[in-house]
Amino acid sequence: MLISALLLLAPLFPSQVPVTGSTGSVSESQFKAMHDLKADDGKALLGKEVVIDKAHCYLSLPKTPRSGRPAVLVIHEWWGLNNHVRHWADRLALDGYAALAVDLYGGVVAKTRDEAMNAMKNCDPEQAVKLMQAAESFLREDAQTKAGKVASLGWCFGGGMSLRLALASPTLNACALYYGQVPTAKEDLASLRAPVYAVFGSLDRSIPVSTVGQFVQGLTDAGKEHQISLFRAEHAFANPSSPRYETKSAELAWEGLRAFLQQVLAP
Repeated sequence: MLISALLLLAPLFPSQVPVTGSTGSVSESQFKAMHDLKADDGKALLGKEVVIDKAHCYLSLPKTPRSGRPAVLVIHEWWGLNNHVRHWADRLALDGYAALAVDLYGGVVAKTRDEAMNAMKNCDPEQAVKLMQAAESFLREDAQTKAGKVASLGWCFGGGMSLRLALASPTLNACALYYGQVPTAKEDLASLRAPVYAVFGSLDRSIPVSTVGQFVQGLTDAGKEHQISLFRAEHAFANPSSPRYETKSAELAWEGLRAFLQQVLAP
């Protein structure tokens, strides 16, 4: 019954939530245009490189400086920290957040699926969690940000890592993920404190609808706050660089994400 309700309601859910307080939202069409660069040279990027525990990360800040603003820790897909992910950080910064994209691959950016698979296999999950926790501390403590509240956000590999961080960090205020591999058992979700916003594609062969239902059930049984949406789309549907990009689903997922962040990161 739970998964049936999810399938019926999820495509409509994000658009039903009012979105307020924007400081310069990037629409889906504008975000797609950010990926039409002739060369992946970063000329259109708004942020800058920062080093955290020897990892070269990307920090994007709103134009108007303000200490204590909410922040989002951005976690890349299996491709690595490429310009697609930097554009996501910029998009969040334009929406009023301090956005820090962390590099869990030590500078490796994959160009092929084989390279991506190899990079992901070589990523030590425990070390990745330590680096993400250091990045969360950076957002809270660095003079440029001094974040009052911090959320995590990731896609695919990064989606799973976003939840890993939430399970490991008692101070994280919110966890958002797109089509990431997730644990589903109640006991594996017991340490979660942050509310969860997650989106999946019903046509995603790597994450079956049944798994999404089990995840929802596990969160429910564990008494964890969650908002889960399931779209009729494939894996990576929110990445304009992907051939599986689906504009309408990506737009609705973004609207839902914005509403979620504004709700849970409000002062």
